[in-house]
Amino acid sequence: MKRTITSTYRLQLRGPHADPEGREFGFAQAAELVPYLADLGVSHLYLSPIFASAPESNHNYDVIDPTVVNPELGGIDGLRLLARTAHEAGLGLVVDIVPNHLGVEVPRRNKWWWDVLKHGQGSEHARFFDIDWAADNGADGKLGLPVLGAPDDVGALELRCIDGEDVLTYYDHVFPLAPGSYSGLEDDPVAVHGRQHYRLMYWRDGIISYRRFFSINGLAGVRQEDEDVFNATHAQLRELVSEGLIDGVRVDHPDGLTDPFGYLTRLRDVIGHDTWLIVEKILAVDEPLDPRLNIDGTTGYDALREFDGVFVNPDAAGQLGDVAYLYSGSRWDERAVEVSEWILKARVAEDELAAEIRRLARAVRHDSLSSTGSQVGDEALTEVLVELVARMPVYRADYRSLSRVTATLVAELAQSPIGFDAAALDLVAGALAARGEAAHRFAQVCGAVMAKGVEDTLFYRACRLVALQEVGGDPGRFGVSQAEFHLLQDERAQLWPHTMTTLTTHDTKRSEDTRARMLEIAEMPEEFAQLVHDVFALTPPPDHATGLFLIHNVLGAWPRDGRATEDFTRRLQSYAVKAVREADVLSSWNDSDAAYETEITEWIGHLTHGPATRILADFAVHLDRGGVAVSLGRKLLQLVGPGIPDTYQGTEFLDFSLVDPDNRRFVDYGALKDGVGSPEDVAKQRIVREALTLRREQPELFLGGGCQAVFAEGAARSHLVGMARTLAGAPRALALATRAPIGLQQSGGWRGTTVTLPEGTWTDRLTGRRFAGRVEVDQLYAELPAVLLTR
Repeated sequence: MKRTITSTYRLQLRGPHADPEGREFGFAQAAELVPYLADLGVSHLYLSPIFASAPESNHNYDVIDPTVVNPELGGIDGLRLLARTAHEAGLGLVVDIVPNHLGVEVPRRNKWWWDVLKHGQGSEHARFFDIDWAADNGADGKLGLPVLGAPDDVGALELRCIDGEDVLTYYDHVFPLAPGSYSGLEDDPVAVHGRQHYRLMYWRDGIISYRRFFSINGLAGVRQEDEDVFNATHAQLRELVSEGLIDGVRVDHPDGLTDPFGYLTRLRDVIGHDTWLIVEKILAVDEPLDPRLNIDGTTGYDALREFDGVFVNPDAAGQLGDVAYLYSGSRWDERAVEVSEWILKARVAEDELAAEIRRLARAVRHDSLSSTGSQVGDEALTEVLVELVARMPVYRADYRSLSRVTATLVAELAQSPIGFDAAALDLVAGALAARGEAAHRFAQVCGAVMAKGVEDTLFYRACRLVALQEVGGDPGRFGVSQAEFHLLQDERAQLWPHTMTTLTTHDTKRSEDTRARMLEIAEMPEEFAQLVHDVFALTPPPDHATGLFLIHNVLGAWPRDGRATEDFTRRLQSYAVKAVREADVLSSWNDSDAAYETEITEWIGHLTHGPATRILADFAVHLDRGGVAVSLGRKLLQLVGPGIPDTYQGTEFLDFSLVDPDNRRFVDYGALKDGVGSPEDVAKQRIVREALTLRREQPELFLGGGCQAVFAEGAARSHLVGMARTLAGAPRALALATRAPIGLQQSGGWRGTTVTLPEGTWTDRLTGRRFAGRVEVDQLYAELPAVLLTR
């Protein structure tokens, strides 16, 4: 029996080998939380990937065997125990699956990959992976692996026997030997290597004969378009559904697949039509979710942008743009962000994903019927492909709801003053229209380039209001107006009432509360400009652009009591190193500059324990007063709004985390269960509990009801944002939150601003107080900056 999903609570599972101290959080530990989560009002536990992955993984997206429930987490018996415990408490389970790729970082752990390396195209699993076996693939038709540390570093190859099997090793890397390729007596590993179905390549050559997850060499793409592959990789999931263990499925990165639509159609057949199905689909700001998809919605990054954006003070765009221009040379407005996206995406296509572009170009030549194809040189074809993927405004445009996007882009290039090769454009257009391999690979490459160029690079460079630089966000748009916000909530209620909404995920670059405080920088743009000037004067950063970017984050994560501990400093330093490598300006993952990174970490140390520490702490504490109000109100709107709200582990208390692995630290559930926290922590937990309990009590209202805007009247009307959930047109619940709380306080408060409640007496679920008719807002907010009213 499927349990009605009204809300989810995300749990990051990990085994004992994923933590240096041997701590674990598997199925057994999750089961211990069931009573607490049931009391919190949660309807479903939302689990990170549960299939066998690398033992040391703290995320489990590097699945090595999708046919086995991860023994590190407790195996199938542990999952059954968790499901039974949850079901007895009235809760259900939602699982996260990873269809796009498998972990191959350590080949011996992945039996399918090991078999392919051993037997080549003759392996029964060769069709499982998206491998380029063409003779002109750069590895002479072999499986090119980017492993060697230098072009001719074959002297490190050795022949060894491990666990009774003869293998080829390169330092810590271990590879199988093809049957008959080694007698056991030969002592020339280079010659033996030459007889294998794979070829170890210099990692900088870019000869990589398999599709990857973005540019991660240790994650190999899977061919889900093959029915046998799909059946093999989903057999265990089918059993979990048939056994009644799970009620929902979250699909990781379906846009990486050859045919997302076809895949999701087959998946729906496997899990049934009464199983909740959501996908990690990153939508552009003006991109609709294709209504033909037989799914319940996305994982909620589109909603995250809306809930963040409506709390931004739009009047600060110019001033914060000036600050950014002073220190980075760009105001990071809409046009600057757009052009930077093109440039950075083109660089990714030409560098990190060059192997994918070369394979795409070959597919274009194969699929096009153009007679001029032979006249188009490789350079001209590559130039057109790079420009197309760089300018693609969405992850992939082969959904029918986006049918004109690619044609419009081709038209722009044809009319560009740059003068792209017309024959090359014709060649590409003809190949895409054939809807064969080239069309699929083009769509896949577009998504990978978008993720690497924008989310993983641009979002670590732009520095106007860094809080807006989140997955699915658009920092060029400075916030979301109330008018836009309410129209989008109405759309979600009408079209995708069962989609997930979120504020924090395992992938967000900052937790919801960190972002809330950073959003408040827009309320104090002049003071922020002075702060940056003073901090840089007292503690000059290695470079100003990076320094400005990091100060946004430092303020967002600063401890609420103002004290910078050694642990906080270490967390910031780790984040700073990751940030400068992602930005790829003065350091990078492939070419890290140790001296520069040392300067950055030392600078962070001076910020937390130096002459500027006091003014940073004071400013962070001041921002925090507004940030908490935003956190509480925004959380309430998310929980009451259309869609199925997710709460990321531990964020029912205030949580000031940065990007992974910082946001994947172990949660102190003892404090959460006992309600041991600050008054603000307890207030947020109360909001979560009351809103989720209300959803569970009235599922018909929240799963099938409407959503209407609620507005205030009076001098401070713009500081209130509210929504009413309606059933058959009648309001049944109202959620009211406070916008721009610092500005509200500075301007004299609510000053007689009122809200007219619908007919009847309304009770605030958070305080028990009752209201009716026309009510002064300061009375509504006498105890908290948010209210949840029910009639």
